[in-house]
Amino acid sequence: MIRIVIDAMGGDYAPDEQVKGSILALNENPDMSLILVGDELQINAVLQTLTYDKSRVEVVHTTEVIGMEEIPTKAVKTKKDSSLVVACNLLKEDKADALVCSASTGAVLTAGVLKIGRLKGVSRPALCPLIPNLKGTGTLLCDCGANLECKPLHLVHFGIMASAYAQAAYGIESPVCGLLNNGTEDHKGDQVHQEAHAMLKKTDCLNYKGNIEGRDIMLGEIDVTIADGYTGNIALKSVEGCGKAVSTIMKKQFKRNLFTKLRYLFVKDIIGNIRKNLDYEKLGGAMFLGLQKTVVKVHGNAKAKGFAICINQALNAVRGDMLGKMKTMLDKVNLELAAPAAEEKSE
Repeated sequence: MIRIVIDAMGGDYAPDEQVKGSILALNENPDMSLILVGDELQINAVLQTLTYDKSRVEVVHTTEVIGMEEIPTKAVKTKKDSSLVVACNLLKEDKADALVCSASTGAVLTAGVLKIGRLKGVSRPALCPLIPNLKGTGTLLCDCGANLECKPLHLVHFGIMASAYAQAAYGIESPVCGLLNNGTEDHKGDQVHQEAHAMLKKTDCLNYKGNIEGRDIMLGEIDVTIADGYTGNIALKSVEGCGKAVSTIMKKQFKRNLFTKLRYLFVKDIIGNIRKNLDYEKLGGAMFLGLQKTVVKVHGNAKAKGFAICINQALNAVRGDMLGKMKTMLDKVNLELAAPAAEEKSE
């Protein structure tokens, strides 16, 4: 039985949507049990309205919540009875296999590193969301904001972690990777990206295509986009803004007059499919890669269905042994990278 711990108090609609989404996922997955962490009275009030297997749900009461506006490091250190900190502690103590939460990104990053800890061999943990693409499969973007400044080795590790995630959670045997850069040629980018590109080309366990540009992220030819957190976050927000802009433009055009409104009736199904393909809630949350346990960061405004999708993300990662795959790849690459350095030292 895979056990998922839920921070039921983080997010804009907590705990209602978190609890409803958790039960949706529970009813779909007989091999899963839940630990709902937060205000017991509020959680139970929602549970009473739902139908589910009560033997697979546990509620752990907490008295504090880390707000979106709070300083993450201070909040995580001082609010020891907050739903996020208690959930992370349960995960660290092996009382659960994965954590799903929609608390603030800063708080999740801080709690993940301080309470759960990094996986051995990982230079920097990273956030990895799934971006819509033309093929409908989605493209993983790692990192999207956890690490604003990176070294070449960090980018190599991002590619390894995201590839292991793609294999475990999405069943992609040999994910195609690309390094987000300002051109596809080998000499493009600053020194960090040039060195990372050279290292990635020598990393045998990765199916590395080479440098890619921002426009390639959504074309569907790349499974994993490797990026430093600064560039990756800009790319992520640009894609989100583009989706909203396209949707707004279509609405305005079809509402211009009676004739455009009539035209809409003939393409209504097409417009609906476009919206579904660009729906971020449908794609789930961002996997926090590089920790000793599986952690999924959900959008703060996610509703029940979106939260349930994120729980399924966590489940698939555990089922596919993401951490095991990641550790094997990291050990191999770190050993290969250490060998030349050892030879130079001996000389």
